[in-house]
Amino acid sequence: MNLSITLCNLSHLEALVEISRNTFINAFEKDNNPVDFLAYVNNAFSEDSIKKELLNPNMSFYFLYLDNQLVGYFKLNEKEAQTENLKAASIELERIYVISTFQGKKIGEFMINQAITISIEKNAAFLWLGVWEKNVNAIRFYERIGFKKFGSHNFYIGADKQIDLLYKLDLKQKERQ
Repeated sequence: MNLSITLCNLSHLEALVEISRNTFINAFEKDNNPVDFLAYVNNAFSEDSIKKELLNPNMSFYFLYLDNQLVGYFKLNEKEAQTENLKAASIELERIYVISTFQGKKIGEFMINQAITISIEKNAAFLWLGVWEKNVNAIRFYERIGFKKFGSHNFYIGADKQIDLLYKLDLKQKERQ
């Protein structure tokens, strides 16, 4: 299995919008109010929104390729781009998605390891993320890797208030392993 990552830039905008929308819809559409969900997707994953994020120097998107085929992506936020005001030595893994037909092939684990490596290279003390409290499979995945729960915050899909559980991974401890 030949896996590789590429740091996205504006030339990847169209593909990034497409994979962002498709993977999010596939993962969460069935569990949400259709009107709220569509409004959220059309805003959060619009070309304008993704372009602004790509242009933000504290946000980085990475494509994951399997044998030169795009199969997933992840997004890292630094400094004030993080969705929570945590200490500056942290990096947020805001998005991590694998196309459904490629799930179960350890691709998500590869991406997490890439995010960890990038975060260590940037001297972050910890990598953190928010995961929907109802996403039991993702929670198990993060806990298996070593992420520890440290809080929660509200996440809105339209008017629907949901709870994201916050997890972090101590990178200084990870480096010693």
